[in-house]
Amino acid sequence: MRRVTLFLNGSPKNGKVVAVYGTLSDLLSVASSKLGIKATSVYNGKGGLIDDIALIRDDDVLFVCEGEPFIDPQTDSKVPEGLSGSHTDWLTLNVGGRYFTTTRSTLVNKEPDSMLAHMFKDKGVWGNKQDHRGAFLIDRSPEYFEPILNYLRHGQLIVNDGINLLGVLEEARFFGIDSLIEHLEVAIKNSQPPEDHSPISRKEFVRFLLATPTKSELRCQGLNFSGADLSRLDLRYINFKMANLSRCNLAHANLCCANLERADLSGSVLDCANLQGVKMLCSNAEGASLKQCNFEDPSGLKANLEGANLKGVDMEGSQMTGINLRVATLKNAKLKNCNLRGATLAGTDLENCDLSGCDLQEANLRGSNVKGAIFEEMLTPLHMSQSVR
Repeated sequence: MRRVTLFLNGSPKNGKVVAVYGTLSDLLSVASSKLGIKATSVYNGKGGLIDDIALIRDDDVLFVCEGEPFIDPQTDSKVPEGLSGSHTDWLTLNVGGRYFTTTRSTLVNKEPDSMLAHMFKDKGVWGNKQDHRGAFLIDRSPEYFEPILNYLRHGQLIVNDGINLLGVLEEARFFGIDSLIEHLEVAIKNSQPPEDHSPISRKEFVRFLLATPTKSELRCQGLNFSGADLSRLDLRYINFKMANLSRCNLAHANLCCANLERADLSGSVLDCANLQGVKMLCSNAEGASLKQCNFEDPSGLKANLEGANLKGVDMEGSQMTGINLRVATLKNAKLKNCNLRGATLAGTDLENCDLSGCDLQEANLRGSNVKGAIFEEMLTPLHMSQSVR
């Protein structure tokens, strides 16, 4: 029977004498049990890897490793110089239970103002704790520390698949690796999928409509429908608040009670659309076509276009009984033959607006700007009490 003395890698202390029997795997199992580690390899005193149990002689001194490189032990009772860093440039770090062997210059030279540089620049300044093997203890995540150590070695950011860049960034911030922080922030930004601002098509929107119960509110607030063909669709009660509907085709669409507040409808076509009870407060419909639209709700619900930008719109022949156009801008708009009975036009800008053939009975035009407006062929006389300008 042969017996050997087992030591932890790099340590000449606290050895264990064991009997050698069976295979090399049996010896590793005994070493793991005796030394309290997960032994994976065995070296002789000169650093030679033993891969066959037949190479072991009686009374050999062996050093057991957990996968890290062989560390040359010292023959005296002092802490190994390679671990303490007293006379050599080599250091072993125990980061979250995983060992890393590197040089002092690697930790210090690349980022001299970092935490790692201050920890290892001068011996004993930080009072670094060491484990039973003499490795310096660092309570951080090893998978995020590895890319940082490699960066300090060669100056390149290399992160293996499956490693979260945000985790590496937090470690870089913790250790104060300023130049690496910039690289990581750029890498994280480049790894994000580009924001999709492309307009929603008719096909996509019809799919949404078909999947939504008729009694459920469909929220389309802030969505981009620019240039989409939404003609002849049932769009009742949909929330289009602040949506981009510029240059859309909404002809013959049913927008009853839809919310178009602050929506962009510039250049859109809404001819013959049903706009009963629609909310278009402060919306932008400059240059849009709203010919022969119906704003009149038999139940008395009035369409609200207060403060809307309707410059140059064509609303010829539209039914707008009781519509609220207070302080709206209708400069150069065409409202020929429109029904504006009981409409609120107080403070509205009607400069150069064509109102010929309109029915303005009981309409409120107080404070409106009618400079250059055309009132030919009025169906009912416009009383002075209706306008103060």
